[in-house]
Amino acid sequence: MKLCDIKPPKDAVKRKKRIGRGDGSGHGTTCGRGTKGQLARSGGKTRVGFEGGQMPLQRRLPQLKGFKNTRKKIYNILNVGALEKFDAGDVVDYEKLKDAGLIMKKTRMVKILGEGKVTKNLTVKASSFSKHAVEKIEKAGGKAEVV
Repeated sequence: MKLCDIKPPKDAVKRKKRIGRGDGSGHGTTCGRGTKGQLARSGGKTRVGFEGGQMPLQRRLPQLKGFKNTRKKIYNILNVGALEKFDAGDVVDYEKLKDAGLIMKKTRMVKILGEGKVTKNLTVKASSFSKHAVEKIEKAGGKAEVV
């Protein structure tokens, strides 16, 4: 056995498709490009997004305007009336509010607003309070602490 006798297995090497070598080959005349038109010509390709002269999709859609404020503070808003769930003398903080199911969003910031009534003296710890909320909590004998 010599080096020149080594051959690859049958059908391991595929023959190149020879185009434009007569009708007998099956790839003659139009050479597999169909008949006429832009794609039958040499160099007859179009750019990405070209729609045959129709206004392209990226130009038909309206242009986006404005911006998104990524530094906006997102609060869990809670009214004073919801604090009636807790017992008198309790310290109401983020963890207690979460355990009670009063917080929905996954942010640690809580803002207490003044809607409703509070009758128990509570120490409320939150990120911020409205003026009315502070007045109502202190009127009931509690404390409003900003964390």
